[in-house]
Amino acid sequence: MSKARIFNPPKSATQSGQSRSDGWVLEHAPKVPKRIDPLTGWWGSTDMSREVSLHFETLEAAVAYAKAEGLDYEVEARPQVPAIQPKSYADNFRTDRRQNWTH
Repeated sequence: MSKARIFNPPKSATQSGQSRSDGWVLEHAPKVPKRIDPLTGWWGSTDMSREVSLHFETLEAAVAYAKAEGLDYEVEARPQVPAIQPKSYADNFRTDRRQNWTH
């Protein structure tokens, strides 16, 4: 029986917003260990399932797919996402401001 990992991918280091951070990804566990190619010295494998990652809108859809395909799966917990506090540039110039100006 094949094994799979279901997880919520983190946003990239260059991404500041929350766009495209809601989906779930299913990746297959490696079936064959990597080996060094004697000609080039690079790591490689003949296992093509490592190249496949399936994207799903919801965790339930990913789990349903894994069950339908007979995959033994493991779900990684979603990391805590800090709450976004909306800010307005105009609040810097309010007359009833409680904090001192810093400039």
